This record gives sequence, structure tokens and C-alpha cells, in this order.
Amino acid sequence: MDAQTYVAHVRGVSLLADRFVQEAGAFSKEDGLLLRQLAIRSAAYHDIGKLDEENQKVLSGELSAKSLPINHVDAGVAHWLDKQHFSAFAAAVTQAHHIGFPDFSDEQNKGDFIFRDEVIAADVDKKLPLFESIHKDFVGQGSDNFIEETISGDRSVFLRMLLSCIADADHTDTARHYGKYPQTERVVLLRANERLDRLNECVLNLQKSGVATERNALRSQMYQACRDSAINTGICSCDSPVGSGKTTAIMAHLLAQAQKRGLRRIFVVLPFTNIIQQSVKTYREMLTLPGENPEAVVAELHHRADFENEDVRHLTALWCAPIIVTTAVAFFETLASNSTAALRRLHELPGSAIFVDESHAALPTTLLPIAWKWMRILSNEWNCYWVLASGSMCRFWTIKDIAEQSDALCVPEIVSPDIRNKLEAYEVSRITYRYKPTPMSTDELASWIVSFPGPRLVIMNTVQSASVLADYICNIYGRTKIEHLSTSLTPNDREATLKCVQDRLRNKSDTDWTLVATSCVEAGINFSFKIGFHELSSLSSLLQAAGRVNREGNDNKAEMWTFRIVEDGMMKINPGLKQAGEVLKDYFERNVHISPQLTTKSISDEIALYGLRGKPYELIKNEALQNFQSVERDFKVIDSDTKLAVVDAEIVSQLRYGKISWKELQKNSVQIAKYKLHEMKAPLIVDNIYYWDSGYDSFLGYMSGIIQLKKYAGQALII
Repeated sequence: MDAQTYVAHVRGVSLLADRFVQEAGAFSKEDGLLLRQLAIRSAAYHDIGKLDEENQKVLSGELSAKSLPINHVDAGVAHWLDKQHFSAFAAAVTQAHHIGFPDFSDEQNKGDFIFRDEVIAADVDKKLPLFESIHKDFVGQGSDNFIEETISGDRSVFLRMLLSCIADADHTDTARHYGKYPQTERVVLLRANERLDRLNECVLNLQKSGVATERNALRSQMYQACRDSAINTGICSCDSPVGSGKTTAIMAHLLAQAQKRGLRRIFVVLPFTNIIQQSVKTYREMLTLPGENPEAVVAELHHRADFENEDVRHLTALWCAPIIVTTAVAFFETLASNSTAALRRLHELPGSAIFVDESHAALPTTLLPIAWKWMRILSNEWNCYWVLASGSMCRFWTIKDIAEQSDALCVPEIVSPDIRNKLEAYEVSRITYRYKPTPMSTDELASWIVSFPGPRLVIMNTVQSASVLADYICNIYGRTKIEHLSTSLTPNDREATLKCVQDRLRNKSDTDWTLVATSCVEAGINFSFKIGFHELSSLSSLLQAAGRVNREGNDNKAEMWTFRIVEDGMMKINPGLKQAGEVLKDYFERNVHISPQLTTKSISDEIALYGLRGKPYELIKNEALQNFQSVERDFKVIDSDTKLAVVDAEIVSQLRYGKISWKELQKNSVQIAKYKLHEMKAPLIVDNIYYWDSGYDSFLGYMSGIIQLKKYAGQALII
């Protein structure tokens, strides 16, 4: 295919950017016009530096080079810093449209060279009049009638939104030219009223086909209460116990609110990758209208798949569907992102209803202050509606160290206290919490667990420990006695394992077996085991795990055990859960009654004992100063540097030849620590995507090869 011309690209980017800012700006309460005008400015001159003669030699194919010899963004920056058409924000976003924003504190220290490339600035200034003349002759000159550049709302969120529109327009136009972007992904509308009618019909049919019990009657009341709730604030909460039908009830509420508020999109944000498949299946069955493609209606985004390389930009998972189910990692790290590959989707967020399910587990405590700040900004300034829900609700906005003391924002409950209390009554007799204080090695833990009647659920705090324990039980007791579920498996294999576990649980004669998993099964999965075991961690984690045991309350002797492990060279303690674990351990030792009502107190107790330290306040400070790189660096939901790794050789081949969609890529890949990929010498395929060729199977996932290697080497595992 022929190279794209400068004129075609500038006009294409300008049209797309204008469309994106109009769509997003329609939901801005104060800065929509400014957003559009800055986008028009930035798009028009973002690539003017490509007119440099040296750059044209490479772009035309006269010379071969991996990158342009002259930094092409500096000319656009120089254009907007010129007194004749000065626009500081247009200069900033022009500089950032490939590499993201810098820390503005550092830029301000550059004085007259703010946002400039100091090495080439003088030469660019000499050539700029020629570039501007060529640009005017071929593209034309825009209007200089602009409003004053004063951002009324939060500056950092506004600038990210602006950069999102420009970056997405730039990436999309290039991908379209080279045939790598499906133009149909943006056309499906929410149609909230029609989807709510469809959901009502599906739920009613389920109620008619179900057994007439008091609990099912309460689920029906829960659904109606959520759907018909007259909430007028921008943020609300739903403290919903296990088995109350939260998945469909809150979706009904979101659709009703979307219709009422004129919203365009719904996000379902889940804490773990495993939950997505089950929720997506439910939503696609109940929300797809006649003639629609279910995958285009409900998008399933497991992990961030953000790529800068032009050859794989089309694989970036964008937020274009009317209903998007994603993880807390992918969602909140996008809000904090400075990478244009990730940030390009942000402009799709204004005018959305956002359901943060199991909100107690969405973020670590240290990230809650800045996340709460973003929630309020997006609600107040960009017409986003938030529902924070959990079966063990942590009302973190009431904790002084997390929410600003002056913040008097009311977060109302969707469900009335009467219905909530009736549902909660089932929790009292459903489960008994037990504690085993003596730490155990792998063989001791396995022997203790299998001594209890099954089916048994065991939740470990690390992928390594779960894999090691599952492998041990498999070797000692046989493969039929064990299932394993963690993020060491690809989404495809997790889905197959989930189905296997559900089938085994339905078989009432199949009882002598154990599921060993990580926290990825603690929320949103409809499992019901006879007994549960949970490695010591946080109270909220324990309560959520307990929701997978005796789920319907049919067994009056169900137990949920908390235990501790010994690092025996194979299993590994998660240091990140130590403080929360100490708080829970103290509750057990003092015989404090374990209940959902303790959740907020447990967070307060953890802060009182250990403090939040400096990270939350540094994040808020850097956000206020527009230090974008620092915010992205420090806002990590999971504090580890992981990369995407493909486990199937056929998928690797398709990826190399550009014959795979991002959906297929994410279904056949896993996230692995970068240092582990380097340690195992995993081949780099393209743009931070690796090939995991060190052993993978559908039982232990990528841990299979590592466990075998370390066994033979006689070394301790390091993951």
C-alpha cells in the first residue's frame, strides 16, 4: 500500500479529533468548547515537522531508517509557542501526541524552552516559516478566533482527555489507511431503554422458572429496588450480600440511569480477570437485541493490551462498545496513564455509567485517595455516574485519611435498609469462620486440607503458591482430585477450567476433590463449595472468599478456615498482604466476630497501625502539578512490571504476520513479570509482546514449565 500523504493524514486526524471531542465534550459541564478548539489547533499542526527535508527523505522511501532523523513534533510546538498564535496547551499536547505528557514541573524549569527539544530548537525555528507556508498552501489555515485558554475544571483530567482525542485520532487514521482498523467498532449504540426492556423480560422468565422461596422473592425485590431507585447524585453505593442477584439488579439500575441522564456507555469494572467471562456471558445473553452481534454489544477486556508500534496499534483494546466489562487494573490505570497507547481510549469515558463491582477489592488502600478524587471529578465535570458495590462494602469515603475532611459528598444506598437487612439475615447462619494459627509447609497444608469432606475451595495469596499446592496434590492424590485456577492460565483456559469446576459442583456424587485458586475467584463467580480455606490476608478478601462456600445457605455446618503458610522453598508469602493480614489475625486472636460490618473498620485499623505513608499524598501532589509521568509511574494497582506473553506458537505466527485481532490475542496470552521473561529468555515478538516458550499446560498454565525447571534444578522458586 502507498504511503499516506501529509495532507490526507492531517485532514483525517483533524476530522477524527473533531468528532471525538464533540462526542466527549457534549458531556463536559464547563470545558467542552475549549476542548474542541484546542483539539482543532493541535490536530492541524501536530505533524508539521514531517515537512522537514530530512524527514521527507525517509518518509518518501528515498532513505531507509527506523525513525525520523529530526524530532518532528518540535515544529508544531514551536508554532503554538509563537506569539502570533500562542497556545500553551496546544503546544503541550502536540509535544505529547506520541510519547505522552512530561512532568510539567520539569518543563517549567526549562524556561523559554518549555515543551521544546532544546537540541534542535534553533534550527527548527529557522525552518518553521517554510513549513508553515507549505502547510498553508496544501492544508489551509484555520481560524484564529479562539476563546481564552482557561480550564474551568480539573486541569490534569482535562489535558488527558485532550491528548486522548488527538492520540486516538492520530493512531486511528494511520491504522485505517493501512487497513488495520475495523471502522464498524464505533457504531453500536447503548439503546438503554430497549436493553432494559430485554433485561426485564429475561429476569422475569428466570423468576417464573425458579423455585418459589423467600430468598428468591427477596432477589426479585432487590432487582426492582435497584431498577426503580430514584438516585440523583453522581456517586452511590450498593451493599449487597452474597446471592442477592447483584449482577442483573445493578445492570437494570445502570440502564435506567443511563436513560434518565442521557448517557452513552456502561462500564462494569471487576477486580479479577476470571470474573469477566461469567459476567460477559450473562450480559450478552440478556442485553443483546435482535440482529446484533453480542461481542459488539458487550466488550470483554481482560488485561491492558496497549501498543505504540504502528504495526500493532490496531490491537489496542479501545472502549468503543456500548457496554464494556473490564478489570480494575485496566480501568483505573487508564485514568492514571500517560501512555498515548492506553490514554487514547479515555475520551470514550465521559457520559458513562460506571459500576465498580466488589469495590472493596478494586484498589489497594494507598491508591484510594487519588481514585476517589478522579471519581468525583468525572462525576462533577464529565457527567459520569458511579455505582460502588460489594458484598462486604468498605465505605472508604468516610475515612478521613482517604477522603478529604471537607468532602461532605453524600453517597446514598440504592437498596433500602429493609431489603438489605432481610438479605443480610441469610449471612448470619450461612458460614462459620475458623482460624488455624500454626503455619504449614506444602505437604502439611495439603494433608490437612484433604482430610476435610469436599468439594473444597483453597485460596492462596500468590500464583506461585497456588500452582505449587495444586501440583503437589495432583502428584500425591491424582489429577482427578484437583483443579487449579489462577492468572497463570490464559483466558481461554480459565474459561474451560471454570466450566469444568461448575460441572463438577453440579455433580452431587463428585465430592472428593479440591479447587486451588488465587483471589481471582473471590468475587463474582457463582461457585458453592462445602468448605473453604483462605490464606491469611485482608478481612474483605476473607468475606468475599466465603461467598463461594455454602452460597445458598443449605448447609448449616459450613466452615471457612483461615490459615498461614511456611515459605518452604516452594510456596511463597505475599509481602503486600502482610499488614492487612496482621489486622485480621488480631481479630481472630481477640475473638472478634467476623462480619461484613467490620470491613470499613479493618481499613481504618490498618491505617491507624501502619499509616498510608507518603505515596497517596505524593500522587495527589503530582496530579495537581500535572506531573503526568510521576503519576503513571506510581499508580500501580498491582505493583509489578508485567508484560503480555503469548503461549501458543500458532498465535505467535499470526501475530508476526498481522493476522490476529486483539480479542484473539488477549484470549491466548497471559501477563508475566518482565524480569521473569528475561530470566527465562522469552523471545520478544513485537512491541513488548513476548512468546512464552518455557512450558505451558492447561492445568498449571505458564507455571508448569517453571515448576518443572526448578524441581530439576533443585532451586527455590522465584516469581
